[in-house]
Amino acid sequence: QVDLVESGGGLVQAGDSLSLSCSTSGPTFNRWAMAWFRQAPGKVREVVAAILWRGGITYYADSVKGRFTISRDIPKNMLYLKMNSLSPEDTAVYYCAASFNMKMTAVAEEYEYEYWGQGTQVTVSS
Repeated sequence: QVDLVESGGGLVQAGDSLSLSCSTSGPTFNRWAMAWFRQAPGKVREVVAAILWRGGITYYADSVKGRFTISRDIPKNMLYLKMNSLSPEDTAVYYCAASFNMKMTAVAEEYEYEYWGQGTQVTVSS
């Protein structure tokens, strides 16, 4: 069993920064990748950023590239998302996800991730 719990969401103003955390539990010996997804009201869930757990190679959606930074703390089994220059378009529920599929071929696709947290709300006012 793998449990993921997001934290750090809240209400901020446009231009502000915010950091999200994802606490993980359960087996980690074969964890392959983790990612942040988000879903705004009326929209489909979309990838924000992803990272290979051991190698640290990262992927960013074009919409957040240069503003967001994904990172992880392996000893603490923690995943982070540092968000800078936030805008109202970033308002969404942010989800942490984990994949144990070494053969995954689409790191930005939702179906590649087996475990998900409950999400944390990020609201950016104008």
